[in-house]
Amino acid sequence: MQQFSFSYRLVPSFQDLATEDKLLASAAQAAMRRAYAPYSKFQVGASLLLKSGLVVEGNNQENIAYPSGLCAERVALFYAGANYPEDPIVKICIVAEGDLMPSGALLSPCGSCRQVMLESEARQNNSIEVLLVQRSGEILILDSVQNLLPFGFTK
Repeated sequence: MQQFSFSYRLVPSFQDLATEDKLLASAAQAAMRRAYAPYSKFQVGASLLLKSGLVVEGNNQENIAYPSGLCAERVALFYAGANYPEDPIVKICIVAEGDLMPSGALLSPCGSCRQVMLESEARQNNSIEVLLVQRSGEILILDSVQNLLPFGFTK
C-alpha cells in the first residue's frame, strides 16, 4: 500500500500571524461580510496576495437558480486571472461563518475550488500558500494547493 502525506502549520490565533498574513486574513474577513448568501446563510470570504503586493478579495455569490452561484475562492481567483494575469498569486486566505460551519468542523475549500486553485498554481508554475482560518481562531497553513488535492486533474 502506498501513502500520501503532507505537512502543515497550525497557528494558534490571528495575533500570532505575521503582519502580511494578518492583513490578508482581515481582507478575507471583510470580503466575507459582503458575501451574498441568502439561501445557505453560509458566508465565505477569500483574499489573494499577489506578487506585486496587491490584495484581491472575493466572496460567495449565491443564486436562486442553484448552481448558478460561485464560491469565494473562485470569485477571487477568476478576478485576479482576468485582471492581473501576469501577477502571480503568492497566498490565498479563506474564512467562513454560518450554520454549515460548526465550530469544531475543519474549514476547507470544496472540490471545484480546490481544482481551480490547483490549476492557478500550475499556470503560474509556482506554489500558492493556503491559509484556512478556523472558527476556533486557529489558522491552518499549507505550503501548496497540491496538499489539498493530491490527485487533481493536471495537464
